[in-house]
Amino acid sequence: MRPTTVDAIVIEQNKLLLVKRGIEPFINCWALPGGFVEDNETVEQAVVREAKEETGVDVKPIKLLGVYSSPKRDVRKTIAVAFLCEKLGGETKGNDDASEAGWFPIENLPKLAFDHDEIVRDALFRSKKLRYK
Repeated sequence: MRPTTVDAIVIEQNKLLLVKRGIEPFINCWALPGGFVEDNETVEQAVVREAKEETGVDVKPIKLLGVYSSPKRDVRKTIAVAFLCEKLGGETKGNDDASEAGWFPIENLPKLAFDHDEIVRDALFRSKKLRYK
């Protein structure tokens, strides 16, 4: 069985919330906040918990972005469930598996770990489509 992870896409004032990974794989690379779904929780609960643990930011999932399941996306063969999330509060600081957390301008993002560049592209495309409906 392949493990399931979650990723939070949190955009506020044209800035994206990212974490610098403190562990392998992709140690010291920037990534979306996220992590493994625990046995006793839903993916929605997991994305809220992981965002808070890694960034100090409280979030609310507002839209399922997609499921990312390429076996090549992660050496651990994870399946990721990505959510567009709304920031509710909290103070941004790296914690848990993240050595740092910060907000990056959408138009000047660093290269991201895993397939997070693809996930962010999908999120930006979906966000624009949602705004124009």
